[in-house]
Amino acid sequence: MTTTNEHPVAMTIAGSEATGGAGALADIKTFQALDVSGCLSLTCIVAFDPQNDWGHRVTPIDQQTLKNQLEVNTAVYDLDAVKIGMLGSPETIRTVAQALREATPKNIVLDPVLICKGQEPGAALDTDEALKAEILPLADFVTPNHFESLSLSGMDEISTVEDLKEAARRIHEVSGAAVLAKGGVRLDGPDAIDVFYDGTTLEVLSAPKIGEVAVAGAGCSLAAAVTAELAKGRTPLEAARNAKRFVSEGIDQRITSHAPFDALRQVNQVS
Repeated sequence: MTTTNEHPVAMTIAGSEATGGAGALADIKTFQALDVSGCLSLTCIVAFDPQNDWGHRVTPIDQQTLKNQLEVNTAVYDLDAVKIGMLGSPETIRTVAQALREATPKNIVLDPVLICKGQEPGAALDTDEALKAEILPLADFVTPNHFESLSLSGMDEISTVEDLKEAARRIHEVSGAAVLAKGGVRLDGPDAIDVFYDGTTLEVLSAPKIGEVAVAGAGCSLAAAVTAELAKGRTPLEAARNAKRFVSEGIDQRITSHAPFDALRQVNQVS
């Protein structure tokens, strides 16, 4: 059955973080806030451990259940965009890659969770290598954070805006995708800096740093906002600019918590 969406539809392939601050719940809230309908293929369930320094407890979804979700979502909708978040294992990566190669959605946004929290180092390395080999070549847009930018670019240090520009260029070269390299609060100075590069246009996106504690879900929501904007037909640069504004407002209106981090609030921005 082939349909044409009267309203943009996006899918997130990600883990569920129980508090809703990050992961698939943050993605779906972001889609809704930006007037895009969302569906979900769940890869794992994550619950922080408040008795153990807020560490991650990760429960993977079995592969058949994941395949079932991917099958129905790609059968029901002509997906305008897909966001890929936490996958967590080489097996899950292979399952997702196969489904996306068959479905060929219009836009694939990769938020490259390279070191899967809660994994042993050896398993994490296997996951990293599988993600780079199987998923990165499928991506149209990549949103690496500071650590992920180091890994994907092969650079030893990213401490300045010029470093971040170089990382964005290198990641585009290896992926062919548009890149929004997230410096965020990692770089010194009063502003949170991200760099967009698509092989032609390089633009520094800047907004004042807000607050004194970390904000969960900022990276997830930025990638989800890019996904939503691409689903609505925005260009990659327009999507990056709009996503940066969305996240800055969400940080400004953050939800405080008893954890050592606050949560981004997805503020309605229907346009």
